[in-house]
Amino acid sequence: MGRSSFLAVLFLLLSYLLCKPSVIADAGKLHSRTKLSKRVLLHGFRGRAQNHEKLTHLHFYFHDIVTGRNPSSMPIISNKTASGFGSAFMIDDPLTEGPEPSSELIGRAQGVYAMASQQDAGLLMLMNFVFVSGKYNGSSLSVMGRNAVFSEVREMPVIGGAGLFRWARGYAQATTVWFNPDTGNAVVEYHVHVLHY
Repeated sequence: MGRSSFLAVLFLLLSYLLCKPSVIADAGKLHSRTKLSKRVLLHGFRGRAQNHEKLTHLHFYFHDIVTGRNPSSMPIISNKTASGFGSAFMIDDPLTEGPEPSSELIGRAQGVYAMASQQDAGLLMLMNFVFVSGKYNGSSLSVMGRNAVFSEVREMPVIGGAGLFRWARGYAQATTVWFNPDTGNAVVEYHVHVLHY
């Protein structure tokens, strides 16, 4: 197709669209919706900007109990390979102020962790830290990331939150305090740093 033929086809198409009233009306509606959406979006961000972003540091202990009469971690998929690859656990682990199980309960870690590596003990962690006491009672943080459990310190991203932690982002560092290789029970210290409004 030559240049003059292309221009002729383009001219005919534009003429058709401009002469068709329904297309013009639809284009007007679309333009109005777009303007409204931008206004709502900008207002939402302006409201958010009025509050100052804060950095919060949380420190607590995570008790992952696999054995006993009332385990807080239950296998939902078991794999008997050497690495355990593919095994998954549903958790509702207590979060406490101190490392002792009798320490004051401040929340629960609820979610799933799974053996996601064939080579080492690399877990995929997908959990919510749900707080049940103090200033953050009713608020939660969501964590999703890799937990190489035999590393001294592991870091996982905080990907969101609810309640007082809306718009949260940050990271959680985990350090094992105690681990029983026979039972799989563990106590893990967490330092969580989050930015939120």
